[in-house]
Amino acid sequence: MEKIRWGILGTGRIAGDFARGLTAVDDAELVAVGSRTAESANTFADKFSVPTRHASYEALATDPNVDIVYVATPHSLHKENTILCLEGGRAVLCEKPFAINTGEAEEMIAASRRTGRFLMEAMWTHCLPHMQEIARLIADGAIGDIQVIQADFCFRSKVNPASRLYRPELGGGALLDVGVYPVALAYRFLGQPDAVRTWAHLGVTGVDENAGMIFGYNSGALAMMTTSVRANTHHTARISGSAGEIIIHDHWWGPSSFTLRRDGHDAQEIHPESVGNGWNYEAIEAGRCLRAGLTESPVVPHADTLAVMRLLDGLRAEWGLRYPME
Repeated sequence: MEKIRWGILGTGRIAGDFARGLTAVDDAELVAVGSRTAESANTFADKFSVPTRHASYEALATDPNVDIVYVATPHSLHKENTILCLEGGRAVLCEKPFAINTGEAEEMIAASRRTGRFLMEAMWTHCLPHMQEIARLIADGAIGDIQVIQADFCFRSKVNPASRLYRPELGGGALLDVGVYPVALAYRFLGQPDAVRTWAHLGVTGVDENAGMIFGYNSGALAMMTTSVRANTHHTARISGSAGEIIIHDHWWGPSSFTLRRDGHDAQEIHPESVGNGWNYEAIEAGRCLRAGLTESPVVPHADTLAVMRLLDGLRAEWGLRYPME
């Protein structure tokens, strides 16, 4: 294939961010968009110069001119939309959180294996240049053995029962929307915790508005995380080891830079080269996998996606938070 031909399922803000990201990918082109209405599909297509617009998800899922679909719908639709596309013959990059729960995620991965089609969670953070460089430094022992991870993703929004963030039937709340990022960071560098402690405030609509999580490891390491849709925080993350630390700067989960402090060395500010808005890097990884004939990404493998989903399920169980569709 000369270029990876992308379709986008959904027309919300994240879909627009991904469309902008694709413009920074040389071997990719956005060829189609699918929505539930012709009006929404046409509006999005006109804004982003998309040649083909579909007035149904089904039409996009079976479009033979599309190689891979980016699923950008609310969390509660990820399983349905992903399986629709896989069974329609398309590869899929599904926005995070991958699904509402582990059971749904397992169904999606089973569909990928059954159809032989590529499937990847769109955990863009793992694909970004600064996070790739941090992973390399940690693997090389630059800060020794990790002892403490501190990370948060909190932002302030107005309580609105009509908003996606506050609607249980759409998988609303802080954890699935943004808490998944610090949980995934902890899992990436420390793996499965041996103990979990957590607390959350469930608001008037029944979803988690503020939450704190501590993961403990038999090695002695700790990961301490907060997530919120009711307050802003500093938006940095810190990975501290036995021989130094890495401080990831503002908006650590997106394109960013970091400071490396190693015992016996001057602090270094490291600014990995980055282009585009960041969404382009997950598209590049998905395209690389497609060209290699893979059905999952080694950067965001299915096993890691499932492990993080199990952690999210366990946290919600501790809070007594179940969604209506469960």
